[in-house]
Amino acid sequence: MIGAYKPGDSVLWHAGASSISIAGIQLAKSDSASAVFVTVGTQEKVDFCLDKLGVTAGHNYRTHNWASEILKAADGRGINIIIDFVGATQFQGNLNVAACDARIAGVDIGNLLRKRARLEGSTLRSRDERYQKKVRDLLIEHALPKFRDGTFMVFIEKVLPFEDIADAHRLLESNCTKGKVICTIV
Repeated sequence: MIGAYKPGDSVLWHAGASSISIAGIQLAKSDSASAVFVTVGTQEKVDFCLDKLGVTAGHNYRTHNWASEILKAADGRGINIIIDFVGATQFQGNLNVAACDARIAGVDIGNLLRKRARLEGSTLRSRDERYQKKVRDLLIEHALPKFRDGTFMVFIEKVLPFEDIADAHRLLESNCTKGKVICTIV
């Protein structure tokens, strides 16, 4: 709903190995995205996104100029939808790779104005119950069957007992996870 995705759009997901991005990548691919790009912080995560998720291209933002690489891969046309939960450190690059009329969900104001890009902030927590129900219903209708038939996958990095919650927190803080870290309560 945010970003007004339509089949054929190109999509860039920052933090591509996060569980939210993993879900979004699978949705975009199943809904005929023309290309799906990711940025991540390690080569291991680039490989994960390429091998397990089948993204068009992955870029390590720490070692590469991801914006110029994505623009080159997109033949200079730019990206239609950019999902950025990372924030300020990626903002200028987002504007650089934005297509005309792009939607950036998640600064050189001249770039923003020249490209007629819309900057839209959103979090589900601040949405009213009616909106949250609509999102839930869309996911139940559209995504749940794809989990059942194996089209979509859930990636679990580690399962720990609740007693090891501090270890789980340290694992998350290490920024080395791909998917979910789960703590069980018995």
